[in-house]
Amino acid sequence: MFIVHRSYIIVKIMTNQAEMPEGFGGEGFFATKISSVVGLARANSIWPLPFATSCCGIEFMATMGTNYDLARFGMERLSFSPRQADLLMVMGTIAKKMGPILKQVYTQMAEPKWVIAVGACASSGGIFDTYSVLQGIDKVIPVDVYVPGCPPRPEQIIDGIMKIQELVKNEPLRRRNSPEYQHLLEKYQIG
Repeated sequence: MFIVHRSYIIVKIMTNQAEMPEGFGGEGFFATKISSVVGLARANSIWPLPFATSCCGIEFMATMGTNYDLARFGMERLSFSPRQADLLMVMGTIAKKMGPILKQVYTQMAEPKWVIAVGACASSGGIFDTYSVLQGIDKVIPVDVYVPGCPPRPEQIIDGIMKIQELVKNEPLRRRNSPEYQHLLEKYQIG
């Protein structure tokens, strides 16, 4: 945001500060629920694993660049090891032969984990309605957020990341142990 005042340009730096959770505060202390603090910490320290195969991967590289700077959302460190990542970002065309590999990467990730499908190809197969292309990654793994576009602009990817952050921030701590979540994993044959 630029403010022009008497031929001087004052630049106001916008920072991404986390909102304070509901609670009770006084001089020198603040009390809130532990689930709110854990959700806030998780939402602002997500380690993504990029699984990029096509042009959506190029748009993701632009998102990580200096013009858009995904690091301001707590995603400074990309993880190329599934055991150290908690967000799987699938970008681009996924062939049916890659389906089992994608599922293996997903199962190697530690809980809690989230998945974002970036672009039309990862979401629905895109323009490739052929025998060899997987018509959406939700055929093999559960997806939390879909980002539309072919390829999506960096602003759309950032919007998807912000939706993941909201989901992470508001997720109950015990959701992963619930019968509904176990049923979802059984539906995808993930043990």
